Amino acid sequence: MNILFIAPLPPPITGHALASQVFLDELRQTHNVEAVNLSVGTRHDGTVTVRRLLEVAKVLVDVWRRQRRTGAIYLTISESVAGNLKDVLIYQLCAARLSRMYIHLHGGSIGKLLFDRHPLLRRINARFIDDLAGVIVSGASHVDIFAGMIDRARIHIVPNFAQDHLFVTEQTVVEKFAATEPLRVLYMSGMTRMKGYHELADAYLGLPGALKPKIRVDFAGKFESQAERAALLDKLSGVEGIRYHGVVDEAQKQRLFASAHVFCLPTAFREGQPIALLEAYASGCVVLTTGQAGIRDVFTPGINGFEVEEESAASVRAALEAVASNASRLLPMALANRRTADSRYRRATYNTALRRIVEA
Repeated sequence: MNILFIAPLPPPITGHALASQVFLDELRQTHNVEAVNLSVGTRHDGTVTVRRLLEVAKVLVDVWRRQRRTGAIYLTISESVAGNLKDVLIYQLCAARLSRMYIHLHGGSIGKLLFDRHPLLRRINARFIDDLAGVIVSGASHVDIFAGMIDRARIHIVPNFAQDHLFVTEQTVVEKFAATEPLRVLYMSGMTRMKGYHELADAYLGLPGALKPKIRVDFAGKFESQAERAALLDKLSGVEGIRYHGVVDEAQKQRLFASAHVFCLPTAFREGQPIALLEAYASGCVVLTTGQAGIRDVFTPGINGFEVEEESAASVRAALEAVASNASRLLPMALANRRTADSRYRRATYNTALRRIVEA
């Protein structure tokens, strides 16, 4: 089958781009796939620049040229206003083939932050989405985003995955929890304020003096600006128990996850389904995170870890104190997370589910 694949691809490596690349590699094994890369020049905040406009124009030309000879179209959609306008133009260019187009939502904010705020955009999107072959979401909490736009039978739920090389053995999990002092806490995500890295840093700084030596916090991820990076490094200057590792490669990422006891993502961002959370499960970590709808699709407080409040360093601090005081009781939860990842969140499981949809 000829497939037109429209999605952001690495670099840079984001959860969205990684998921896209993994599925693209899978499709290319048995299909003729033409890829249109959406990642160049994008910004997290959706800012429109002249460079971005020129790149979008090139994308649209590529889509128009290639859609005429394709049997199926796979598009991962944007959640910003500018990105959605680009998606609408792609729908229009592919109007004759909407019945063979599948759109994939990797985020979780498009409903409340786009469709609810901009009713006209919602109506325009609905006109095209109703004609699509299907919509793919990562969890049940996102199905209602498309209510009234497309019938439920054409909305498919496909959870995200953890990369195979991040899975550790159960024996490795047992061994790392045999030594929990210091308790290793990992933050691995974009270094944006909405993701909660400041709350974790402030939580550690606010710990009682006697508890700080018993906890070590590792940060890894990309800052959106040098000013934000400098501000955090200044805050952490002279603090022995915290280290910022910068943007890490896959080998460093694997080592950080494998050595971590606790993964902390105190995000206030409207998450789709953070791949880092599933990577933490695969690595045998207990999780501290918030109750975002997309997170709750894969995270149950008391089963996979402990819930913290959004934008609350005090809540994160209390959680750190609790896990540090009960470190000897964390192993069963960490092992359960590892087994859950193995049964539900493998790369092969993800690819197989998507192939069944797109190849139907």
